[in-house]
Amino acid sequence: MFLNSSLQASQPAKMKLKHNINPVLLQFINFIILLYTFVTYIPWYIFSGSRHAIAKAKQVKAKPVNNKPGGAYRSVNSLHCLASVLYPGCDTLDKVFKYAKTKYKDKKLLGTREILKEEDEIQPSGKVFKKVILGKYTWLSYEDVYIKAVNFGNGLAVLGQQPKTNIAIFCETRAEWMIAAQACFMCNYQLVTLYATLGGPAIVHGLNETEVTTIITSKELMQTKLKEIVSQVPLLRHIITVDGKPTTWSEFPKGVIVHTMASVQAMGAKADTGRLSLLSARPVPSDVAVIMYTSGSTGVPKGVMISHCNIIAGITGMAERIPNLGEKDIYIGYLPLAHVLELSAELVCLSHGCRIGYSSPQTLADQSSKIKKGSKGDVTTLKPTLMAAVPEIMDRIYKNVMNKVNEMTSFQRNLFILAYNYKMEQISKGYTTPLCDSLIFRKVRMLLGGKIRILLCGGAPLSAATQRFMNICFCCPVGQGYGLTESAGAGTITEVWDYTTGRVGAPLVCCEIKLMNWEEGGYYNTDKPYPRGEILIGGQNVTVGYYKNEVRTKKDFTVDENGQRWLHTGDIGEFQQDGCLKIIDRKKDLVKLQAGEYVSLGKVEAALKNLPLVDNICVYASSFHSYVIGFVVPNQKELAELARKKGFKGTWEEICNSPEMEKEVLKVLAEAAMAANLEKFEIPVKIRLSPDPWTPETGLVTDAFKLKRKELTAYYQMDIDRMYGKNVK
Repeated sequence: MFLNSSLQASQPAKMKLKHNINPVLLQFINFIILLYTFVTYIPWYIFSGSRHAIAKAKQVKAKPVNNKPGGAYRSVNSLHCLASVLYPGCDTLDKVFKYAKTKYKDKKLLGTREILKEEDEIQPSGKVFKKVILGKYTWLSYEDVYIKAVNFGNGLAVLGQQPKTNIAIFCETRAEWMIAAQACFMCNYQLVTLYATLGGPAIVHGLNETEVTTIITSKELMQTKLKEIVSQVPLLRHIITVDGKPTTWSEFPKGVIVHTMASVQAMGAKADTGRLSLLSARPVPSDVAVIMYTSGSTGVPKGVMISHCNIIAGITGMAERIPNLGEKDIYIGYLPLAHVLELSAELVCLSHGCRIGYSSPQTLADQSSKIKKGSKGDVTTLKPTLMAAVPEIMDRIYKNVMNKVNEMTSFQRNLFILAYNYKMEQISKGYTTPLCDSLIFRKVRMLLGGKIRILLCGGAPLSAATQRFMNICFCCPVGQGYGLTESAGAGTITEVWDYTTGRVGAPLVCCEIKLMNWEEGGYYNTDKPYPRGEILIGGQNVTVGYYKNEVRTKKDFTVDENGQRWLHTGDIGEFQQDGCLKIIDRKKDLVKLQAGEYVSLGKVEAALKNLPLVDNICVYASSFHSYVIGFVVPNQKELAELARKKGFKGTWEEICNSPEMEKEVLKVLAEAAMAANLEKFEIPVKIRLSPDPWTPETGLVTDAFKLKRKELTAYYQMDIDRMYGKNVK
């Protein structure tokens, strides 16, 4: 597609893959490509709709509402009035679902794969991995889900749940999660969401702060997480398991009753609905629908209060950016539903007649960790058209595919690289490449089922190289978005015909965005050529605030003279000429070194994270020292190969703990840092190689794989002391 500036137009050249083809042969190949491009251009121009996309890509996408510095930007589609509802009269989530149920009554809605066989597989290391063989997807219709949700809501009322009181869900992403959520929305129960990967203290904090008496969970989480901490939650009275009662834990604390979801639904089906209707109070738009606990990347998880109108405004804005959304679409749900990105994406799909097939990171693809070799992963079976992902997952796909490309024969590798570079040039001009797509990239595209038409990315910044790779190899646009839990997940999403990289798009039709000066960082909304500053989001999607935390609410949320509510995000952005936003820094990531230089930790990490040698990296700096250090999770295959080349022998732990290998990895990081034009003071001087990966289970990253800097600092404190033990000349 069309690239909007000379800087972006030069990006394809920087991101091209290198080949080793004979120069004379290359000239001949380039001539053939030029001839093919010329011959196919006229029929492409006549029959393809892409020329309209090129025109759209050139258009201004957002404008400031006034000419004052710091004035708010709005989408050109909502300059005069921000959108707030999907359908007329549907101003609460229960009304949205009832509308969808009436419209799509017998259509498939929620799908789950049956477990046909489960077995233990012993690894060469002696570890035992559980492997599964899964069957086809079985589906619940809109009507089925609606009835189950009504019965569950009534059953909760029988157990004593009152409107406008809190009820917790601590469960993996699955159909029962969404059914339970819809039941709570209908009955005006405030749903407290907790990540399934949270540690014990964080779970106890969330449950006790919200004073819940009932928690919805799974057998596995009840056994592995709740069993240890339930005695620390004195108000807890009911535990509801979505998949049957556990067989091994019989010693429940006194006064706690365990139910199955099916038994609660049976209670609700038999209940006196007349009496229950007198007890129930249907929600109004301002009522709190969800208290969503963040993953706590900067400390103790905070409960964000999200009202019905907040969520509806947010999903209204998101849906507007997905063209032709409807009954033909299939969405694969595998990210945590306790994350605002996944909850919003599924509610968008539910309200537009799409199917949602459930999965997990362990069963997503044929090569996923729990899928038995030779059997099919979820994407292969489901063949979704829509998928959401966090950058960490896209980065993994990118690195895995590029590793396989490097293992190809010379002929295969050069053919792939030629096609890759050719397609990069073509999409930068707005052209399509059907021949390359069907002959070269078809096999890569099949990794995600082969039918993906839009990939939605959020949760953290996506590197330009990974975004371009996904565009090329999966033959679809990557809609990069920006939003926070505090803005109901809504802020910006790139339009499907915008193939630029490094930007997050224009404001959604539900909100407006302005930039506020940040003097300490040197960012001003009067900067040229583009205004810069802290990003403030305003609109009906901006949430109520933090649960029982008035001090933090007053700090992060403000109301202007017109009554507009604004969220101060802490992120630094710039508005480009066409009204698209680019995230350029983060206030919390900026550290002033001893000599006075400012280092943006996120900027350094972004420059180094896509190296084949690096699986993950956390950069650390201290105002009491003059240089930057880092913790690196190396790629096992790449580091082992580097060790072999350097003649170093040892176990994986010995390689990672070797000062010699630390120096070798530092050389690679320094080369990449200089190629990315980092300043000398931004380049890590010392590193610690970590033999163990950082996963949400370790508590070192969030469920969206964002770094938890506080936890990482505590975990590596001894290494920090060692690396800062003496000055480096």
